[in-house]
Amino acid sequence: MSAAPNSLTTERLVLRRWRASDRAPFAALNADPRVMRYLGPPLARAASDALADRIEAHFVEHGFGMWAVEVRGVAEFVGFVGLGVVRFEAHFTPCVEIAWRLAVAHQGRGYASEAARAALRFGIEHPALAQIVALTTRENHASRAVMERLGMQHNPRDDFEHPALAPGDPLRPHVLYRISTGTFLDERDESPGDGGRAKNTPGFGWGPARGVRGGGGGPGGAPAAGVGVFAAPPVPGCFVARAGRLRRRTRRRCV
Repeated sequence: MSAAPNSLTTERLVLRRWRASDRAPFAALNADPRVMRYLGPPLARAASDALADRIEAHFVEHGFGMWAVEVRGVAEFVGFVGLGVVRFEAHFTPCVEIAWRLAVAHQGRGYASEAARAALRFGIEHPALAQIVALTTRENHASRAVMERLGMQHNPRDDFEHPALAPGDPLRPHVLYRISTGTFLDERDESPGDGGRAKNTPGFGWGPARGVRGGGGGPGGAPAAGVGVFAAPPVPGCFVARAGRLRRRTRRRCV
């Protein structure tokens, strides 16, 4: 099983590995209070660069990660979308999350949904994950709408208090969405989501370094244990699908 390709393409977008030139627009994105509304305080340039370093380290460690997003013919960098190993402990971990963060100027155009669908396809077909999750603050309705457009399902019994946030923090209450291989395959021929807005979630740790927010596989923490062939620890519920049998697959535990 190979690592993630250097790029994924959609009708309008290129999801690619990061370049040095991405760091300035990424810093501007992370300094924008509107982008960081559901993450916490905006980031200074040094903290933003450190976040980019951790994103790249995750690719090296796990073979997949948060791709930089380019809009063909429009902008060379608008944010990130991708997959990451959730570091903190909760009732649904260990697992892999899909996450996204886009600059305000590029929200509301369906880019988050379009890019996330490509990332989901990669995660299901290449690391062969049986399930991928998404999480965000309870009040982040725009992000939750993207999850629903992707076909992800929310069960209120999965809602949780983010363990990296202090009691009383208004961002602490979180919702969890899930999607399985079979559900995604049934919906993969649908057109990319339209009107999606960017997800800004601390769930995977791509948030600001608030002392706690940046854990696991992301800001403020060492790379987390991987899944599939990317690391040794097994991931409950994660199975490898044999080639050509994604719909009626023979499952075996990831190792």
